[in-house]
Amino acid sequence: MGRLPVVSGAEAVKAFEKAGWAVDRQRGSHVILVKEGHPATLSVPMHKELAKGTLRSLLRAAGMTTDDFESLAEE
Repeated sequence: MGRLPVVSGAEAVKAFEKAGWAVDRQRGSHVILVKEGHPATLSVPMHKELAKGTLRSLLRAAGMTTDDFESLAEE
């Protein structure tokens, strides 16, 4: 398992969209992502830099590894 990359909220949303997640709505500074057939929703804060714990929690909820996310974020 690789190290967590340093990404912004917008970069994280783009990476999750590449993994099949779709923007459902936005409330304030949080974008809510949903995925067909997945029970969880992801609430991504649109900060300049996501905290490592926040990103780790989002990856866990999405069922992704850090390596999966990193490859999507680099594309």
